[in-house]
Amino acid sequence: MRILGVDPGLTRCGVGVIELDSNRKPRFVSVNVLRTQADLDLPSRLGQIAEQLEEVLIEFSPDVVAVERVFSQHNVSSAMDTASAAAVVMLAANQRNLPVGIYTPTEVKAAVTGTGRADKAQVTAMVTRILNLTEVPKPADAADSLALAICHAWRGVAQMRIANAVIKQSRAVS
Repeated sequence: MRILGVDPGLTRCGVGVIELDSNRKPRFVSVNVLRTQADLDLPSRLGQIAEQLEEVLIEFSPDVVAVERVFSQHNVSSAMDTASAAAVVMLAANQRNLPVGIYTPTEVKAAVTGTGRADKAQVTAMVTRILNLTEVPKPADAADSLALAICHAWRGVAQMRIANAVIKQSRAVS
């Protein structure tokens, strides 16, 4: 299974790709940061993200997409822009009939480090270790995208299997 993790952002949007082997061990495939021009209006920037993301989807053909759930209690404007970027990612996945897993930062931190209170340095260190990387993924958006993919590999795959089993069982009973 190939998983695309996306840390949405309007200026920098991290995209990381991993593969799972038959034992659910993640293997690094690629990481990058999609960027937009800050002097453009919001629709144009979202269009740039969509175009760059389409290239990633074509090149890596993921089986599923994992996206960070946007949450902010301080800067509403920034949160709305980030949520717009996340929506572009989810729409692109939906148009390709790809399942989407959505995770809070706390869920991602807990999956990767064992605690939902980990800081960025701890998450980056664990991503580097889990994927046996020789270098730390930079910037933080890149490491976060890989953390999202790992989170989905370890939590989302099981949740999707359970959901599918429940659906099959409910159809059999009907």
